[in-house]
Amino acid sequence: MCGICGFTGATDERAPILKAMCDVMAHRGPDGEGQYTDDGIAFGHRRLSLIDLEGGNQPMVRSTGEHAARITSPALAGDGTPALGAEAAAAKGDYAIVFNGEIYNYQDLRAELEAQGWEFQTHSDTEVLLTGYLAWGEEVLDRLRGMFAFALWNRQTRELFCARDFFGIKPFYYTVQDGQFIFASEIKCILEHPAYERKLNEEALEQYLCFQFSALDETFFKDIFKLAPAHCMTVHADGTTETRRWWRPTYDFDESRSREATVDAIDEAVHESVRYHNVADVEVGSFLSSGIDSSYMAACLAQENPSIKTFTVGFAEYEGERDEITWARELADELHIANNSKHIGEDEYWEVLPRVQWHMDEPSADPSAVALYFVDQEAAKQVKAVLSGEGADEFFGGYRIYQTPFANQKLAWVPKGLLRGASKMARGLGVRGANYLERASEQVEDWYYTNANGVAFSPEERNRLRVGKRANAEERIPTPQELTAPVYAEVAGLDETTRMQYADLFFWLVGDILLKTDKMSMAHSLESRVPFLDKQVFDVSRTIPTRLKADNDQTKLTLREAAERAIPKDWAQKEKLGFPVPVVNWLRQDRYYNEIKGWFTGDIAQQFFNTDELVRLLDEHKAGADRSRKIWIVYMFLMWYKIYFVDKKAPEKPAA
Repeated sequence: MCGICGFTGATDERAPILKAMCDVMAHRGPDGEGQYTDDGIAFGHRRLSLIDLEGGNQPMVRSTGEHAARITSPALAGDGTPALGAEAAAAKGDYAIVFNGEIYNYQDLRAELEAQGWEFQTHSDTEVLLTGYLAWGEEVLDRLRGMFAFALWNRQTRELFCARDFFGIKPFYYTVQDGQFIFASEIKCILEHPAYERKLNEEALEQYLCFQFSALDETFFKDIFKLAPAHCMTVHADGTTETRRWWRPTYDFDESRSREATVDAIDEAVHESVRYHNVADVEVGSFLSSGIDSSYMAACLAQENPSIKTFTVGFAEYEGERDEITWARELADELHIANNSKHIGEDEYWEVLPRVQWHMDEPSADPSAVALYFVDQEAAKQVKAVLSGEGADEFFGGYRIYQTPFANQKLAWVPKGLLRGASKMARGLGVRGANYLERASEQVEDWYYTNANGVAFSPEERNRLRVGKRANAEERIPTPQELTAPVYAEVAGLDETTRMQYADLFFWLVGDILLKTDKMSMAHSLESRVPFLDKQVFDVSRTIPTRLKADNDQTKLTLREAAERAIPKDWAQKEKLGFPVPVVNWLRQDRYYNEIKGWFTGDIAQQFFNTDELVRLLDEHKAGADRSRKIWIVYMFLMWYKIYFVDKKAPEKPAA
């Protein structure tokens, strides 16, 4: 786990530029720093050491002479800082790499490569990745089991090869400026390069209002893009780029397999994945909440390592109630493992908001990102890596909204036009059930785009907010459904719940869940590992028929049964709560109402929004209607914009 950055071209003063790019992401790698420069390329790296603590330094360089390894890494000067320029690596080698992530099956791949005659000088997964590319070319990507984003320089062809993992666990940002390709693990690194001039991408703002996260390939910064999950890119010597998709998730339901055999397959895959994700030269801990995902994960890890430490946070408002912490403590006692917990105070939650938005790079309106910041902070005090439960919902049918198609079947006999009319009437009268009737009258791709459905702004509400504020008032803004349509088209023949899961893989999971997982953990120099998001686990989940994932009464049906083999039934069958952040109540207090009203009527808000609409949202919420998520979406954007376009500096870090 680390941070990577670099750029092509013959920029003057490459060393100080690299240094600035590395320094701004020092939180991603406090254990080491390295630089590599050659004619046409400059690489920077910050290291968080977890595997081969002594020999895994980066950037890593290899020559191809026969199969013998000639590995070099940038030397350090006498004061411990990276030696720069040509002196950084006396032997330039034929290939150089900077890599962020972990290859969990690197020992298996190394054995395979050694059998072919390849030699190694380190015990790192970085050297295995680099050597695997030399042996197998781009086909190495299909052999990897892990999370990764890397850039690999071919000195002979003067080409740069970049790739991102299967599900987008690790980030990779890039831009092309005046023929220079610039990349990094965090956008803030690219902002340090003098060739880039920061400009707001207002198209990203339009979709953010509906999705609550950055939903486009182009980020909130004009001309800075995200390499999509399971995509790779070649930057040619002439500066042109070529991007391709190297893997796509597919489904092949096994209707012949029994329910018990399905549970067996899930349990075996999860245990094996946890075993692989426990590979490290440092201690690996685990998060533990009240939900099935982290509970099952922690129990599996405890079977590998009974002395594990687990970490939980809750909110001071709920202290003394049946909350996240009480559930976690009871399960930890059942499993005989250590649990460390913290109740987040109201003041410290609000105090850390600017720092969270700075670390996120783009505005994020998920209130639980702040809770994740605190649990990562607690874990980082004792371990350097933790297991987390992300991905289980998307793989095994965990969100309650995935049950909607089952409920809709009850109205399948009613003419669609009649349902639409009844929905319109119910909405006009303010009667509950309008959404249910509307969804029953449509195909799922017509209404579902992410878990932000119903809590973020609709396209109509977005237009009221932005009227008179768009730079190009004549430009038509795509609806969220238009953005998700190409993804839905790839699974057009499958059932509605599976289509919803598939859409979430490409929007909700990568745009919200995994982004906050990476940014909040790395804010504290902590590696967050996600065993559910494993290629082999997906290979099992993709064969499970929907009837064994969810029905009208329950979610994650067979995953829960598998979990019962490791944790008590009360935990395995517990309803999904999400993370109960008390924002709804906070926003009704005069203290926060007045503070946010100041933001909503300020200069930045007037630049982008109809402020009368913003104040109306605040007043409606204070009067009792729940407008909290919409308020939060705008509030987080305004705070983020001030940090990155007005102050242009990192906010102060609150005391831990």
